[in-house]
Amino acid sequence: MVYLVLFLFSFFLTYFIKKYAIKKSFVAQVNERSSHTIPTPHGGGIAIATTWFSGLFYLFMTNQIDIQLFYALLAGALISIVSFLDDIYELSPKLRLLIQSLVALTGLYFLGGLNSIPFGIIEFSNIVITSTFSFLLILWFINLTNFIDGINGYVGSEFVFLGIAGLVLFHESLFGILVVAVLGFLFWNYNKAKIFMGDVGSTLLGYNVAIFTIYYANQEAVNLWVWITLFGLFWFDATYTLIRRKLNGEKLSQAHKKHAYQRLTQAGWSHFEVTNYAIALNLLILVLIYFIPNIAISFVSTIVLLFISMKFVDAKKPFE
Repeated sequence: MVYLVLFLFSFFLTYFIKKYAIKKSFVAQVNERSSHTIPTPHGGGIAIATTWFSGLFYLFMTNQIDIQLFYALLAGALISIVSFLDDIYELSPKLRLLIQSLVALTGLYFLGGLNSIPFGIIEFSNIVITSTFSFLLILWFINLTNFIDGINGYVGSEFVFLGIAGLVLFHESLFGILVVAVLGFLFWNYNKAKIFMGDVGSTLLGYNVAIFTIYYANQEAVNLWVWITLFGLFWFDATYTLIRRKLNGEKLSQAHKKHAYQRLTQAGWSHFEVTNYAIALNLLILVLIYFIPNIAISFVSTIVLLFISMKFVDAKKPFE
């Protein structure tokens, strides 16, 4: 019942935010980085964040969430607030990075850091290595999710997938909350988007998956690679694109439209087709993880799958 209530809350709150944004002219304008052609209301991530934190408090009050995980995830509220202000006032990148860093450190404090990083037959447990890795992982997941948020339904469907994958693999109510919080918004964003998520939603979701990665890795070290593999579609595209742009001698801070999903839309694919293509890839990744007990094989298989997919995109729209 709580899932239905939270879904309806997210659904109707997104609708009212959409109406209010239109009334107040809070719309995402078309620019050189945009994949949309019509100014569209933004701020739908407020509904995701509000529903998510409401669900978290419900789990806390009913003793259905580890207290360490609860406080680590709760720290993400500051990212949502700052990102909401950024959506309106365009805060400086340095200020955003400072806040993200403080939140990352806070989340790591509540989780007790990252215990170890398994890498084949080697396991790194040096606190300097694990702390640096986990800190950078949080910052990268926050920002790459924001970079990737560009077409209808793309980020929303990714996190519905991650929530479902979490339910399948870890059987925690937490992931049901994530699914319904995003799904209520996604109804208004999928296919022909009537509202966008905005930074307030994308940065929070990126932070959440980073916290999941570290928390479950501390339960069982191999889970670090389970979550990195599950989130592979996003980080592979973002990281591979960043490397290619660097090799091209481009200024990395400059806006661009070279991510795989952007190039597919430039090649003539609709947002609907690109998002469904991503969903299919994610389902294949989940199948690999679920049916292959060795996470190293699953991870390598996923990287191969994503590399082949990237070459498919290159054939449709070359990386220039």
